[in-house]
Amino acid sequence: MKNIMRNCVCELTFHSKKEYLNPFYEVSQKLIVKYPDGNTKELMGFWDGSNVWKVRFSSSKKGLHKYISVCSDVENDALHGINGELEVTDYDGTNSLYLYGAAKPSQGGKHLVRNDDGMPFFWFADTWWMCFTSRLKWPDDFKMLAEDRVNKGFNVIQIVAGLYPDMEWFDERGANEAGFPWDKDFNSVNPEYFKLADEKIKWLCDVGLMPCIVGCWGFFIKRAGKEVIKKHWEYIIARWGAYPVAWCAAGEALMPFYNDTDSHNDLEAYRKEAKRDWTEITRYIKMTDSYNRLLTIHPGGCESGRDMIDDISLIDLVMLQTNHIAYACYLSTIKMVKDGVAAKPEIPLINSEVCYEGICGTCYADTQRFIFWACILNGACGHTYGANGIWQMNSLKKPYGPSPHGLSWGDTPWEEAYKLPGSKQLGLGKKLLMKYRWWKFENHPEWILNEGLGDNELSYFAAGVPGEVRFVFIHISQFATFWRGIVLTSLEKNIKYKAYWFDPVTGGETHLGYVSPDENGSWNAGRPNKLQDFLLIIEKEGIEL
Repeated sequence: MKNIMRNCVCELTFHSKKEYLNPFYEVSQKLIVKYPDGNTKELMGFWDGSNVWKVRFSSSKKGLHKYISVCSDVENDALHGINGELEVTDYDGTNSLYLYGAAKPSQGGKHLVRNDDGMPFFWFADTWWMCFTSRLKWPDDFKMLAEDRVNKGFNVIQIVAGLYPDMEWFDERGANEAGFPWDKDFNSVNPEYFKLADEKIKWLCDVGLMPCIVGCWGFFIKRAGKEVIKKHWEYIIARWGAYPVAWCAAGEALMPFYNDTDSHNDLEAYRKEAKRDWTEITRYIKMTDSYNRLLTIHPGGCESGRDMIDDISLIDLVMLQTNHIAYACYLSTIKMVKDGVAAKPEIPLINSEVCYEGICGTCYADTQRFIFWACILNGACGHTYGANGIWQMNSLKKPYGPSPHGLSWGDTPWEEAYKLPGSKQLGLGKKLLMKYRWWKFENHPEWILNEGLGDNELSYFAAGVPGEVRFVFIHISQFATFWRGIVLTSLEKNIKYKAYWFDPVTGGETHLGYVSPDENGSWNAGRPNKLQDFLLIIEKEGIEL
């Protein structure tokens, strides 16, 4: 009998005495596990090369778990009919992913929670689409980047499982040290590729960064076919489903390949067929995953995940992609977030791909701050950051180079991109939010006097918990605001508030003392001491932080 701690992964290895011509397709194995409460689950196993099959297991339930292996080749007694026991004990570490499990949607709410205790989970992700490639070396470079993100407060990493965007299939830029994830004809996976990816997935989990694994980019539904994509997802789920992960069915699900002229010429027909196919695949993922991990799908530019499939009940989190070009996307981003939050049925929402910091020589820290606070204070349940140079893993020795359309998004190497200030500044914003019941925040634009502020949607955002806390983000574009002072309205007369300025660049706080509203419930907070974006925060005296 093996002992294992709650939510940690145990690996069971089986050695076949029989040989197969194509073991990946010819043989399947699963484990039927009986849990301490009497319930059973079927956990998928995977072929790990040569004559080796493995099953990975984890459980949030303490106590004795009994299992029996089941093989599609029932005559193979090295894979079929093997009994065993696993004793699950308390986790004795401090990693929240192992203490409380991965994220899941709240019951009837617009935010995410931790699986085991139901406490709110603020999604704060970084975009490492191509981190399995050899351009991000294991272990030193990978661990260094992960450590930096942990220190800045990130808790999710978005990753593509080998079938990448922005390149031709079998472009050498998609390989890791063991080659590619599949052979050229999609006849079999390459277990050696996935063994190297295992190291990175496990390390992310071990340092508290939940992997959000994107199965492939959307155009592979046509290039590889539905049945191959189903097998790809079976393999991903079997290898990594026991870890505290989240699933994303596809990236830019309805986008045809860049130079696929036929698909682009009849784009409506392509998208209709792709939407039907990705609905089928998403349903298949949900049916196949015994761990019931959070499931989402990633849309194309200026689109919502709601529009990627025909059955919205299949996803637990709505992803948005809101364009990449700084000021040009500010208003459209705000509209997409507001529309997504208001849509029915209510599903937690994040902006999962926005203006990568530094992309096209723009979108630097000021854009990162604006988009972050615009999304959060308008109802998003978290945010995904990205930096040009990191999403494609440019490196000093191997710049990524041009996309299939012939142009490069920029050549900043990840070794420089991870130091861009936007990631730190958004981390400061997340740290501030964690002091309050951010999951209860409501959007209240009427909380600030808008006279003379021009276009309200680009001037400020006001949100919070009535009678408890108010956040007001003021954008530097409203220069006049910094001369007349910021006026809050509709203040409750029976609540004593304290106020302070929060500097979203440095994290510094300037305390203003108690709020003294006039007879109309208004109060002029004055102005901050610098000409830049600022947050004004008022909190009820005695609030439990």
